[in-house]
Amino acid sequence: MTIEDDIITKLQKALTPQHLEVINESHMHNVPPGSESHFKVIAVSDEFAGLMLIARHRLINKALADELQGSIHALSLHTMTPEEWSENEKTSESPPCMGGGKQH
Repeated sequence: MTIEDDIITKLQKALTPQHLEVINESHMHNVPPGSESHFKVIAVSDEFAGLMLIARHRLINKALADELQGSIHALSLHTMTPEEWSENEKTSESPPCMGGGKQH
């Protein structure tokens, strides 16, 4: 199983999301081809209702504690309730990598 698969499985269990996207953005960074180190997560769940942004992120960080201790270098989180998602249904694009010796 890939790290991306692990993230999906753990977040489905922890959040019972109505919408979940886990996007491997490692190719945008100075890492070897096929790496799984940089991810963007878009999660829509009733679990986020009434929670401030930091509490939402803590829920995800708790579910992915093992991955965050080792294999994940960067995790971009976009957390919304179903109502918030229905108002927008999109997130911003991740910026290009500016570090790690990547050629610009």
